[in-house]
Amino acid sequence: MELLLDENLPRKLKYRFNEKYEVLTVPEMGWSGIKNGDLLQRMESKNLKILLSIDKNMSHQQNLEKYHVSLVVLNSRDARYASLVEFIPRIEKILDEGIKPGLIIVD
Repeated sequence: MELLLDENLPRKLKYRFNEKYEVLTVPEMGWSGIKNGDLLQRMESKNLKILLSIDKNMSHQQNLEKYHVSLVVLNSRDARYASLVEFIPRIEKILDEGIKPGLIIVD
């Protein structure tokens, strides 16, 4: 299963996921600095279905129903690696249970 880490997440977070996940980053894809709407369109064109982010406003700014993408927002107090790595087991559990397109908030 492929996951895309938004550029607001530390890149090294990708190495903490189980090996059954192929974790890509926005910078690796060459998509740094693009607007969220363009990012979602590019994800669809590459058949990427899951975006991990800490951008709590993206779901309000974008019509997620327009895209076949799952936006997984980590409800973190900050963007530090040490804070975000704690979310990995919960994210993997949600992914293993199967998710549908739209907004998923992980506390």
